Amino acid sequence: MSVILIGMSLDGVLAAEDEKGSLKVGVVSVRRILLECTRATTYREQVMVEGQKLEQELQQLSQEVDRDKAGLSAFKSGSSDYMALLKQVFEKQGKLQAQQEFFKQQMSMLEQGIIEQLFKDIIVMTETVAKEKGFDLVFEKSEPELPAANSNELTLTISTHKLLYSGNSEDITSEVLARLNSAQ
Repeated sequence: MSVILIGMSLDGVLAAEDEKGSLKVGVVSVRRILLECTRATTYREQVMVEGQKLEQELQQLSQEVDRDKAGLSAFKSGSSDYMALLKQVFEKQGKLQAQQEFFKQQMSMLEQGIIEQLFKDIIVMTETVAKEKGFDLVFEKSEPELPAANSNELTLTISTHKLLYSGNSEDITSEVLARLNSAQ
């Protein structure tokens, strides 16, 4: 019997245990997999390369704005040439700000998509390993990072780290990690 814990109370887990006699429980560290998985490393490198390309584009546009600003001094303030160049400077500054914002969004969405796909793959591999080993439950067991940087981070850590002790549970992190690495 497999037990799905999402939304299940402790009473539900105990009832499931009573039906079978005992539960076979495993644990897996998603954090460790995300840090050590070769695919995650490859993804981080891809994101960094993409970020560097976008950063170069932003730097070029910023240099154009700076050159145009410096060029303003060649014209008499208020002349038609001065006003035309000033307009061009403001348009480029606006484009630069828009590109910077777009860059942040693009990088965030790229990173989120990569992590989501990798997490889905971790779930699939965890389920595969758990079924092969006959586990009824597999808990996430990453160690909290303490001390926390601030009270908000501490509150988040406390609210997300539900497994405080795993006793005789088998840690299948290495096996899930190995399968993820070999599935590439």
